[in-house]
Amino acid sequence: MKLGLGKIKDAFKGGAEKNTETEKEKGEEEKNQKKGKGNYRIENSGRYPENSAKNHAEIDAKNNEETESERLEKVTMKTKTSEQQSEDKPRNESKCESKRELKQELVNKPVNGLLNGLVKETIVPANQTGTRKTGLIFFPAFDWAISPTHPEREERLLYTRDQIFEEGLMDLPQIAEYKPRLADYRDIARVHFCVPDIKAQATTPHLIAAGSCLVLADALIRGEVKNAFALVRPPGHHAMTVAHGNRGFCNINNEAILVEYLRKKYGIRRIAIVDTDVHHGDGTQEIFYNDPDVLFISFHQDGRTLYPGSGFMNELGGPKALGRTINIPLPPGTPDEGILHVLGALVLPILEDFKPELVLNSAGQDNHYTDPLANMRFSAQGYAKLNEKLAPDMAVLEGGYAIQSALPYVNTGIILAMAGLDYSCVKEPDFKPGMFVQAARDRQILEEVIATQLENWKNRDRLVETETAKHGDFYRRKKQIFYDTDMIQEFQEETVRMCPDCQGYVTIDSHAHRSINDTRIFGVSVPIYACDRCQAEAGGEYRKRLNYPEYEYVYLQDKKADEYREYNIRTKQEISY
Repeated sequence: MKLGLGKIKDAFKGGAEKNTETEKEKGEEEKNQKKGKGNYRIENSGRYPENSAKNHAEIDAKNNEETESERLEKVTMKTKTSEQQSEDKPRNESKCESKRELKQELVNKPVNGLLNGLVKETIVPANQTGTRKTGLIFFPAFDWAISPTHPEREERLLYTRDQIFEEGLMDLPQIAEYKPRLADYRDIARVHFCVPDIKAQATTPHLIAAGSCLVLADALIRGEVKNAFALVRPPGHHAMTVAHGNRGFCNINNEAILVEYLRKKYGIRRIAIVDTDVHHGDGTQEIFYNDPDVLFISFHQDGRTLYPGSGFMNELGGPKALGRTINIPLPPGTPDEGILHVLGALVLPILEDFKPELVLNSAGQDNHYTDPLANMRFSAQGYAKLNEKLAPDMAVLEGGYAIQSALPYVNTGIILAMAGLDYSCVKEPDFKPGMFVQAARDRQILEEVIATQLENWKNRDRLVETETAKHGDFYRRKKQIFYDTDMIQEFQEETVRMCPDCQGYVTIDSHAHRSINDTRIFGVSVPIYACDRCQAEAGGEYRKRLNYPEYEYVYLQDKKADEYREYNIRTKQEISY
């Protein structure tokens, strides 16, 4: 199975020849890109000044050295046809300008909440000379599978690995391959209450998958790459704050771990997550449901027809974050035309208005027309166009279970699109343009979804004001969560402190029913930008619950202090991460 390396090379060659004519313009662009999107370096303004100066000097020297070597080997490519350029240029230029303006604002002011105010640090652009590479990590998790014949198994990425190596994509100068690493337990505790502990829920492959995302995040923020794609498994977007087991093939949430890592290490605050998996990203939604600084957008097959049965338009976020969750349920059978229309008419305008510092993509590939677990009609070309128009700073692989007929083609198309290379020759053997057409009835449904969610977004501040006025000091909601893989039924009561000064801390009382035994836990979560009063109250809630015998475990997740505790009621032992 080969896409035709000759065609790809010819496309590269043609693009390089055309770009020679505009070499001077490219030089000017490279100068301007020193103020471009998403790449930062932390400047120390007082703590350890001698070591800091030394370290920065070494980093700058290394960056200059790498830049010279990259400049010698760089091959510029023209990646779009003139028709694609004329279609995309206004939107992409507008997006880039807004991001540049936002980054320039960050250069001139301190990062809010970084290191809890102990050190005042500012973000300045990293050295972006030569930053034209796409970072990749490939981790197929050879030693992890739910079962040998389960859809979520190592073969999901083995065919992709064969494809991209056969085509020589990893040898292209536009691609920078990175090695994975293990995520720390603290990275997991920053997001999850793992029951009974992190070791029980996060195996070594889980830690490597999450850690791979963090490696690419570091490379992105340091300015080593312009964007990045984590081709890893196991996936994670169904994993919620409380993790009693595996649900939707997910134990821990790679994307959420990435977001909290970026916030704690680099002080990045406003982040947008666009979930393109065919299944609603209910875990990611739940984790950030009360967070107004994280915009979560998910388009997926209508939850009335597919697991997990959620993701409807009335799921808009918690009282103080209404409108920051945007769900787009799609009719079964929606093809490229429909999904790309939703992207252009709804998703991109909202992103433009929100002005995130980073855009992340939960890149599920099970919208493909051959996927065995869903009923959509997306193609490899459609995925590549979606990625090109969305232009995420980083993508993380989620679902996708057509192992031979979809994943090798879709992943190749996405890699080429992210690298800015021609993907027009990437097509499935049986695909013919026009073989799937958007039904008139479904087109009307999509227009109604677009109109409704644009109105919700437009009125988000008024919705927040109206909803917060209905509640006193606390907002409570009860939830039932089913773990389809491990057959666990969980009952939760979530309580949010309605603080006038911050988004408020959250407590979760969780009772899980298993076939053998039941487990009840209590978790307290303090957001990274919490006020001092909420942080103190949350600590008191944790200490108070240590004397409640009805719980087996009590957890404290203090993101502001970066402190994570787990107390075993029976053994009277406390673990700190």
